[in-house]
Amino acid sequence: MGRPGLDVRVGCAGWAIPKAHAGDFPVDGSTLERYAQVFDCAEVNSSFYRPHRPATWRRWAASVPGHFRFAAKMPKAISHECRLRACDGLVTAFLDQVGELEGKLGWLLLQLPPSLVFDPAVALPFLERLRERYDGPLACEPRHPTWFCADVDRALRSLRVSRVAADPARVPRAALPGGDRSRVYLRLHGSPRTYYDAYPPTALTAVAGRLRRWPPAWCIFDNTALGHATANALDLKRLLAEGTRPFT
Repeated sequence: MGRPGLDVRVGCAGWAIPKAHAGDFPVDGSTLERYAQVFDCAEVNSSFYRPHRPATWRRWAASVPGHFRFAAKMPKAISHECRLRACDGLVTAFLDQVGELEGKLGWLLLQLPPSLVFDPAVALPFLERLRERYDGPLACEPRHPTWFCADVDRALRSLRVSRVAADPARVPRAALPGGDRSRVYLRLHGSPRTYYDAYPPTALTAVAGRLRRWPPAWCIFDNTALGHATANALDLKRLLAEGTRPFT
């Protein structure tokens, strides 16, 4: 978690260990067990694409130390196919699944399609119903410009929904956290090529500085296509531990 007293978790979308960085992890155990000895959080992206059996969630929870936490990404069936409409059954099924993580569930993550315009008659009732059933940290990553205004920010804050800070940012405000700012969820997707490119040392130094100023925060690297997420996350952990001193 960086320096003692600094409430920041750093991890990756998934827990793959690229061969080039295998030496940074223990040799024994499953991939998740090895990953969890180095990082203290991970984002479960696979739940966006397909459901997992309760036994799978329980196995993941049992594979990590007590301090480790997962973020679970809500299914695209909810966000992209139903577009937040008429999906109560899907939400209930998902919450039942991730409930198997018990105390190791750190966040729910709702990523919205770029085409989804903010419609208060749809989005707010959806989030209200979700809040009735889930009281923990909830992050929303909208991508349509209509979500990035003061009125929406106030609405999200009233529902205790944190708006993700993202890079690349589709609009300038998307780079900064919004909604409930008592905790922060930062997703770094790779730049300039989303999912593919690594962040250079200067960018990681800037990220570390921001994380030190923010309240309790998670930083998830999603530039996984070529394995750069692992290297960037390792470097950021070192920067935080060293007080954001730039690499040499």
